[in-house]
Order: sequence, then C-alpha cells, then structure tokens
Amino acid sequence: MKNMIIASTSTLHGSGYLEYLLDDLASLFKDASEIIFIPYARPSGISHDDYTEKVSEAFFKIKKQVKGIHTFENPVTAIKNAEAIFVGGGNTFVLLHQLYKNNLIPVLKETVVSGIPYLGTSAGSNICGLTIKTTNDMPIVYPPSFNAIGLVPFNINPHYLDPDANSKHMGETRETRIQEFHHFNTQPVIGLREGSWLHVKNKSIILKGDLTARIFEQNKTAYEVVSGTELNTLK
Repeated sequence: MKNMIIASTSTLHGSGYLEYLLDDLASLFKDASEIIFIPYARPSGISHDDYTEKVSEAFFKIKKQVKGIHTFENPVTAIKNAEAIFVGGGNTFVLLHQLYKNNLIPVLKETVVSGIPYLGTSAGSNICGLTIKTTNDMPIVYPPSFNAIGLVPFNINPHYLDPDANSKHMGETRETRIQEFHHFNTQPVIGLREGSWLHVKNKSIILKGDLTARIFEQNKTAYEVVSGTELNTLK
C-alpha cells in the first residue's frame, strides 16, 4: 500500500523550495491536513525549528499544515498517528543517527508500508533504500548501522552528476564511486539526477520528471532509463 515520492532534491536551480513538486505533492497529500516533518538531517546545520518553518512556508501554498517531529514528546507515537510524513534533505549520516536514536526506523517502515503518504528529498530519499552507503555526504556522525529503512529494494544516489568532459578535475566521478561500492555490495543503485523522482505506489516504482536516471548493477555496464520506466523488478 506504499504511496511515496522519493525525490533527488528539494530545490531546482532558479526555483523555490519544493516548487517543482508542488502539484504532485498536492495529489500525494490530498487526504492529509497535517504533515509530520522530520528535520533531523539539518542542512547547513540549520535548527529543527528553522527548518520546519521553511517547510511550512512551502506547504502553505497547497494548504497543508506542518508539524516538526521534534516538538512531540513521543516521536514514535507521532509517526504512528501521522496523516502524512516528509523527511527532508541535509546530511544523511546525521539523519540516520537521529532516526536510530529515537527508535524510528521500524515504525517509519511499518507506517509507510501501511499506506501513509511519504515524501523524501535528498537525505530523506537516501534512507528509503537498503543502506545509505551510496550517499554523497560526509560521515560527520556515526549511526549505529548504515542499514536504512528499506522501502525500495535498491540503493539511491540523489543529486547524481555526470562527468564533466571539460573539467580538469582528476578526482573520482560519481560513477566511479558507485562502481567501487559494487566491489563490496550487490544491490542495484539508481542515480537520480536533480529534477527526477520515483513515484512508489503499492508495488509500482516509476521514474518521474524530465530527465533519465542512471542504473548501476553489479557486474553490468551502467545504463539509462527514461522517465515513465517501471523499476519494480530492479533488485
């Protein structure tokens, strides 16, 4: 019964926060009056209150109220009673550390699988995969495990970047990093470019947006899939 949007990013260049997704979010959250927001990833170290206020301003445009999970005495109960859930971007290690600390991994999975609509952006998308080992973030804190919620049967690399043919930078490309991951791990990885998202509805996982996504599977050549592709067999 899953009903999810797993987005590469919250903000496209030249547009406002969540602006490019608002029509789809109005549909995703059509039956919810209040969204529980999880601000744990804290982009740029922003406070939970300030992050929640930023999210509230965006959702006000589609007439939705937002309440930060940090304001609840019992965050587990808050998730159990949620009408809708949004987990924002920032640092994936910080986010996962806080989720484990507050015992939210099992209840998040149970609640989303039951059909409560879920939006994840960036770090909030990383945690939907099997592990966070394909995040781009620095491990500034150490979560008890790299295992994530496992709402989709693969890993995600949000903000996926293609190599710049004109760059003189000699460091590893994103593709190289994911190939390194596959020397030690077997699950597929979806490179989600900014402006792309996955729409998960029950057992269906469909790529949305105007761009292609890059698919990495162990011992296979990476390949592109177009928007509208069904990805539920990727595992």
